[in-house]
Amino acid sequence: MFVLIWATLLFTVKDSNADTGASIWRRECTNDFCISLSEGEITSEAGLCVVIPCSFTTSVLFTPQHIVWYKCESSKPRCGDSDIIFLKNKEKVQSGFKGRVSLLEPDVTNRNCSIIINDVIESDSGSYQLRVNGHWFMKGDGFTFSQRTIVSVKDLIQKPTVMIPPLTEGQQTTLTCTAPGLCSGSEPNITWTWRGAGEKASHITGNITALKTENLTAATQRHSSTLMFNLSAEHHGSEVTCKVIFTNNITTEETVTLNVTYC
Repeated sequence: MFVLIWATLLFTVKDSNADTGASIWRRECTNDFCISLSEGEITSEAGLCVVIPCSFTTSVLFTPQHIVWYKCESSKPRCGDSDIIFLKNKEKVQSGFKGRVSLLEPDVTNRNCSIIINDVIESDSGSYQLRVNGHWFMKGDGFTFSQRTIVSVKDLIQKPTVMIPPLTEGQQTTLTCTAPGLCSGSEPNITWTWRGAGEKASHITGNITALKTENLTAATQRHSSTLMFNLSAEHHGSEVTCKVIFTNNITTEETVTLNVTYC
């Protein structure tokens, strides 16, 4: 079941958020410790999420127990405690990453170290490093992999998707606006406005659902809003705008023109 969820997440995030680069893998080993990471830079857009796909194997004498992820300067040979972005003991996690990072597979014995970072911002760009803590000959120990993953977060350029059914004067209609991205981070704020010919933009009078969240997998969600109103001749040629505001006031919008058929 996990393999299906993981594959679905990687596909949907790549399709809707950014090119994760997850289709090409590199595997590197040091002694009996091996790690598989995506080849090349992983990209995402501000306000959405980024997935760092990762798997590892260890010596048969080592029993993994906890995953630690760091973010630090690439010039630093090894990230330190002040660079932690994910750890079971959340008190040691950098404040800017608390609550935003989670494992795709919580059971570390499955050797999956993939993480998802939600509500990304440009400062999340950088070099990420993995450490696996566990027991070696029944004593507490750990191994830090030297291989890094590079993440690059760009400005948000994706727009919402506005679905418009056939429009007929005198009938009730429902428009649906779906926010970009399929991550399970903070819920965005979705608003509707409209502008008639030669008029200023104003809020639409109608029945608006502020937000609908649809869980697609354990780690993906789709956010949308619907607008329901009665069509009249004055709506023909008017422009309707759906605006989506993510965490940190990251904003994107889409405008469509209504084409109303007269009875």
